[in-house]
Amino acid sequence: MMNRIWQHITEAVGEPPCNAGWLSGARHRIMKGPDEQQRRIDDTMLEFLQGAAYGLFLTCPPWCLIGLVKPRLALPTESPQRWHVLVRYGAVLPFISFLMWLTSLWGGFGPSLWGWLAGLVAIAVELPLERRWRRWRSRRRQHRHEVALRRERARSESGVVELDPTRPPVGADEIVRALCRVKGELLGVDRPELASRVDRLHGRYRHVHEILEARFEPGELAFERARSLVGQVSLGAVDDFDAMVDRAKGIRGMDADYVRRRLAKDAARLSAEETEALRRRLALLEETEIALRRLAARNEAALTALDDAAVRLSSVVTGRPKAALGAERACDELRRFIEGAERYGQRQQSRPSD
Repeated sequence: MMNRIWQHITEAVGEPPCNAGWLSGARHRIMKGPDEQQRRIDDTMLEFLQGAAYGLFLTCPPWCLIGLVKPRLALPTESPQRWHVLVRYGAVLPFISFLMWLTSLWGGFGPSLWGWLAGLVAIAVELPLERRWRRWRSRRRQHRHEVALRRERARSESGVVELDPTRPPVGADEIVRALCRVKGELLGVDRPELASRVDRLHGRYRHVHEILEARFEPGELAFERARSLVGQVSLGAVDDFDAMVDRAKGIRGMDADYVRRRLAKDAARLSAEETEALRRRLALLEETEIALRRLAARNEAALTALDDAAVRLSSVVTGRPKAALGAERACDELRRFIEGAERYGQRQQSRPSD
């Protein structure tokens, strides 16, 4: 590009006969000036990098000795170990400084003073910054964990606890394992809106069992009877979920929107047989969805029954009174005792006077 510019200048004004050497030098400076400036910048950067590599390498042994005496001073972690010091200052940082030195050899040998100084203070500056970054990351992780716990606690309090189909809860009974199974099957047929009902049923089932254990003793007849009835209601809901799985498997792969688009847009180009087949397919999809909604309604009835059982069991008073006497009778007895004590005191005062 510079040659082209110089050529245009000479064509316009001509080549002057005098001062040919000066013009040649000017031409050389015009064409070579930007390259020389860029080369100087590159050399300065490489010299700085080489000095930083030397400074970083020389500070590794002192920091290693400090870390072996007191690891907390040389490591940014919360639980520092001496072997961490050896790995950091005996292998990692020397290797980084070696790579920096190899990279700087492109510009020859000539470390700069500013590079030396930067390498000497690099570890002292980096340690506090890394400590602050690690503390920030730890606080962020703890905050996310607390948010997740609050969210899970809110779900648990509202009766919705997500079941993991692959890992049933510890100590899960037959009904809970069956709920995990049907939830996995519903998710497998791409029906997450039905799978969420399994979580709701599990929450109600667990809530009723907690009330039973709090109100009755495990050996009582009422406890066994109530648990059996709750189990039958839950097993009936599991049967409904199995029926939902079977129905959903039958229409899996059918796209109702696609069928409606074909019937709406391509009705003129479709043959009578194809139109009838599409309408039949759409009718099957609608019938299956109606059946699924009917099963979902039966499932809601089971949830309502469990909620009603929880409310009624909570109002049952099964605890025996802690006092042997009733409250009113105890007050009457205490009042009579006080009156008798007063008469006894008056009798004792009258005896010495006699």
